[in-house]
Amino acid sequence: MSVADSAIETLRRATELNLEEPLRDGSLLRFPHYGQVVMTGDLHGHRRNFEKLVRYCQLESTPVRHVLLHEMIHAEPAGAGWVDRSVELLLDAAQWKTFFPDQVHFLQSNHELAQLQDHEITKGGRLVTDEFQRGVAEILGFQRLDQAMEAIDAFIASFPVAARSHNGVFFAHSLPDVYQIDHFDPNCVFQPADKLDLSEGGMIYQLVWGRRHTPALLDKLAEAWNVQFFLIGHQPQEMGYAVLYNRLIILATDSDHGAFLPVDCGRQYDLETLTKRILFCAGVP
Repeated sequence: MSVADSAIETLRRATELNLEEPLRDGSLLRFPHYGQVVMTGDLHGHRRNFEKLVRYCQLESTPVRHVLLHEMIHAEPAGAGWVDRSVELLLDAAQWKTFFPDQVHFLQSNHELAQLQDHEITKGGRLVTDEFQRGVAEILGFQRLDQAMEAIDAFIASFPVAARSHNGVFFAHSLPDVYQIDHFDPNCVFQPADKLDLSEGGMIYQLVWGRRHTPALLDKLAEAWNVQFFLIGHQPQEMGYAVLYNRLIILATDSDHGAFLPVDCGRQYDLETLTKRILFCAGVP
């Protein structure tokens, strides 16, 4: 089997597993009152940090541990002749899902959603969606590009939108913007996402793209979703994380300071205790 055929087969199998998630309620994953959820931040093709997460999680010997991955694609450039190879991390993650279908999970993010919709994102003068596709062509071959992109799109479209633990922690790539909250329906996470939800201005689009959050917004969403704390990514963090408004922790896993956070589902937290649980990829052997 060729590299492209193997990749497409892996993506298709992972897509099926995402859609068959036993923890899934509409577009929301509901974790039970036991076990642990490892929340990551944006990865953006950072394979070294991904490999450290795999080593930390030890899913083969820890069957009640879950891991949430998001914003895996669109790597930062690294020198002359650079090619965006972040599809390799996406394939690694899809394969991990096929190995541990009940423990590896994904969350919809703005960069993955942009790739799915062919929605232009420009960073530093670069059109990252085009760069990603060129990387796919180089790694999997131009002859199978259409089939590979079709499989990638289906995989991304199968992602849940958010997750919730039994002890009141909400996990998502981001949260709706304060300027959109009056038009945002929190119940969207309980329904399967349709094309309108995912399109520009749709409910899921608003959720994964939002950046400006306030205490009042967090209070409103906490009441709607019956949660106490929010763990998200989306916003770059030079030191790996930020803590805001007594409810919100922002994680980033795409640098040498990359961070992640294991949450025990059977334990009650205050924000200080939850923050102390943040770990850094650099500390994983």
